[in-house]
Amino acid sequence: VPALYKVIQDPNNELLEPVCHQLFELYRSSEVRLKRFTLQFLPELIWVYLRLTASRDRQSNGCIEALLLGIYNLEIADKDGNNKVLSFTIPSLSKPSIYHEPSTIGSMALTEGALCQHDLIRVVYCDLHPQRETFTAQNRFEVLGFLMLCYNSAIVYMPASSYQSLCRMGSRLCVSGFPRQHEKRWKEFCNRVVLDPDFMVQLLTGVYYAIYNGQWGLGQEVLDDIIYRAQLELYSQPLLVANAMKNSLPFDAPDVSQEGQKVLKVEVTPTVPRISRTAITTASIRRHRWRREGEQSHGVANNILYCVHLHRCQLASESECWQNSFV
Repeated sequence: VPALYKVIQDPNNELLEPVCHQLFELYRSSEVRLKRFTLQFLPELIWVYLRLTASRDRQSNGCIEALLLGIYNLEIADKDGNNKVLSFTIPSLSKPSIYHEPSTIGSMALTEGALCQHDLIRVVYCDLHPQRETFTAQNRFEVLGFLMLCYNSAIVYMPASSYQSLCRMGSRLCVSGFPRQHEKRWKEFCNRVVLDPDFMVQLLTGVYYAIYNGQWGLGQEVLDDIIYRAQLELYSQPLLVANAMKNSLPFDAPDVSQEGQKVLKVEVTPTVPRISRTAITTASIRRHRWRREGEQSHGVANNILYCVHLHRCQLASESECWQNSFV
């Protein structure tokens, strides 16, 4: 594997073309483990392809471009050649995420179990992806974003070297050509690479898993670099996801000492204080106002009764005095 990484990183290596051809043959085989073997090099292949595209070196980019397009065309079609229909289940708010905790929302009458009983779990179907014969400026990140989606779907089977390659790719894509590049340890010159917000979100999905699976330092570094690039480009979606990830990170790295254990953070620490049960809401203000109005009306009624009683006492005393004077 390290030798293959060295070949992929050198576009002028004479072994690059036969290596790309062999990786494609492994990927289109019926053996799942061979497909995953090719998939682990996907972050490095994407980085080299975008770096050569930014430098306008199309001649050294041919075999890598053909390999990426071949994987894409294999993934969008089934065995019969028909386009696949991808479906996604809309997540339930009753389960925690990097954006919220269910306990902060309050009691939820419609839980996921109740929705399942009523067949109310909503499924979204993605548009069909057309086959591509070549990369253009219009379809480049549509293809690369879909390839990152395929990588993220099998990320649990990737080795640590693939996670490291993913983090390196994210950092270099985000800071190349910007002043922040001078702060990095690597001094490889590269032009500024154009990025797409949807591709950055897919990149963050993989980085989120890598952070909790042995790449604590590299993962935090690439997370800061993605936030840096998203702020410069004013990309709202990557900013939302990256800041939610950053604010939910624990203080210490998770324990991944047990070999073979896969860790993924699900329960998150809330970034804002929990809403107390006695919080001031519109309903509580209304109830408080009604209570005060009731107390005020009760006080007024007592005052009126007291005045009537006092008046009766005065009338009684005056009547008694009149009777005594009459006698």
